[in-house]
Amino acid sequence: MDVFDAVKARRSVRAYDSKPIPRDILDKILEAGRLAPSAGSIQPWHFIVVTEAVKREQLARGGRFARFLVESPVVIVGCGDKKASPNWYVVDVAIAMQNMVLTATGEGLGTCWIGSFKERQVKEMLRVPNNLTVVSLLALGYPKSDRRDLLGKMIKLIRKKKSLKEIVSFEEYGKSSSELAKE
Repeated sequence: MDVFDAVKARRSVRAYDSKPIPRDILDKILEAGRLAPSAGSIQPWHFIVVTEAVKREQLARGGRFARFLVESPVVIVGCGDKKASPNWYVVDVAIAMQNMVLTATGEGLGTCWIGSFKERQVKEMLRVPNNLTVVSLLALGYPKSDRRDLLGKMIKLIRKKKSLKEIVSFEEYGKSSSELAKE
């Protein structure tokens, strides 16, 4: 799959099949994260792969919008080293996780970013050291085809993607490319 096709195909999946992810595909997804750029090439990230059902259930209870994690066969916990890169660890972890998301999409897997969690509980459960901050959780698995994602469908109906005109300015805020052509 072309990268832009993966960007267009990616969606937040909240219903997963129980089919396990083959190890070679999981390794490829993790490798995509490892290869991500980072400020100063510090690579201030650490990823914890959670597959145990009991731990996924605990993660699912940690946030209002995380309940479906119990279905996801894999949850990747993205942590950033705030001491190694105090100003950029969040951005760097997010870039690495987006590499994982796009690679997973290319492999026919679904993902969903999760920001709904209690960091202290996640850190205690997974024994995350103090120098690391939990930045995000990532649900990963094969989308369940027989169950509709009603929340996702409702969000798409209510909040359509904005047009480029609404989100892009040229040279300064609020200036369109047609205004540039007139100058």
